[in-house]
Amino acid sequence: MKLTRRTLFAATLAAPAILTRRAMAAPFTPSADLVAAAKKEGKMVYYTASFTEVEQEVINAFNKRFPFVSISMVRASGGQLITRIKTEAAAGKLSADVIDHSDRGLMKGIEDLFQDYAPPNAKDYLESSIVSPKLWPRLTPAWSIAYNSELVKKPPQSWQDLCKPEYGNKQIGTVIAASGGTTWTRIMFERQVLGEDYWARQAATKPQLYPSGAPLADALVRGEAVIAPLIFNAIYPKKRDGAPVEIFFPPEGVPAVPYATGIPKTAANPNAARLFLDWALSEEGQAFTIKDQGNLTALKVPPFLPEGFDPKVAKVWVPKYEDFRDLHDKWIEEWNTVFGYRQ
Repeated sequence: MKLTRRTLFAATLAAPAILTRRAMAAPFTPSADLVAAAKKEGKMVYYTASFTEVEQEVINAFNKRFPFVSISMVRASGGQLITRIKTEAAAGKLSADVIDHSDRGLMKGIEDLFQDYAPPNAKDYLESSIVSPKLWPRLTPAWSIAYNSELVKKPPQSWQDLCKPEYGNKQIGTVIAASGGTTWTRIMFERQVLGEDYWARQAATKPQLYPSGAPLADALVRGEAVIAPLIFNAIYPKKRDGAPVEIFFPPEGVPAVPYATGIPKTAANPNAARLFLDWALSEEGQAFTIKDQGNLTALKVPPFLPEGFDPKVAKVWVPKYEDFRDLHDKWIEEWNTVFGYRQ
């Protein structure tokens, strides 16, 4: 399936009119049979590469509607999670009922592990956002730049500003390229849009390297790093809750990537899993991730836009899937060399 930047978020770029037209998202109404079956199971296991804090909010929102499903979350970074899934599946011990991952290429490689599934509103999703008919874009996070407002007196205003010598001496924090699909998307954007020499210019500032966005977001709040490119949903909850941070979407572009989420064939609680995923992919569920957490969406008609996102100023950028898949190993190795990172 061929993905293009132009088609994936065509609807999102027209969203200001939508914001004035809609007061609220359509409520999710599951069938009585599905609710009864999920209630009988009463639980599910959720594997995710997203952030623990973010996903706990999703679980809490789901449980407000469906309190009878107890969800056990297993969170790991992208590569670690795929390794765990493959290891458990090979041993016949895969315990996940739902698997949620940021790297569509890695998930496409194990699609045989997943059962046939499509949400009730499948037709409402952009076809270009779906890498497999078994895997759906539950989450569509977007990159932003954040800074500690108490410590940064002259904040950056663009991606290119992160290469300025004045922000050197480890003021900037950045997530390593191999962290997962969202970070891989960002470093692709840097090289393909910001310039072949962007990595080298950014590395010259000697940024602090972090294994994932969660510890970097915490470090930014504590002032250990004072500027950082971060997935908006990793830092927005901290700003929302009063942390001294400011966030903006850079004018050169906003890298975004749809997740791939599905239900394994071995799911012990398939009805609870389906209820959760149906809700998460519904307009109600997507509105929650946009309005409360700052994500974008792969719905053809988005109900909202995240706070501070103006599509007239910062255009969404989505990688070509073929590049996302084929360039991964070579470019990650090159990034590691440029930044002096060793696993």
